[in-house]
Amino acid sequence: MVEYKILYSKWALKDAKKLSSANLDNKAKELIEIIRKNPFQNPPPYEKLVGNLSGSYSRRINIQHRLVYEVKEDEKKIRISRMWSHCGE
Repeated sequence: MVEYKILYSKWALKDAKKLSSANLDNKAKELIEIIRKNPFQNPPPYEKLVGNLSGSYSRRINIQHRLVYEVKEDEKKIRISRMWSHCGE
């Protein structure tokens, strides 16, 4: 099975520092490894987003924070846009 290449937005890189200081970086890394192999694997559950995030998916890091990503299936790439709370922003 082909693994997807992971790309990070500027915001996701900033979010990674926040996750590390909140001791949530290991959970985020686990989710990234799952989506690297199969971005649509369930479980853990994912949500297809709507509105201004239409075309993106999210998975819970914890009750407050989510990993938000887009899948470029034809290029086998995943772009992680956020890893710190996207709800209410």
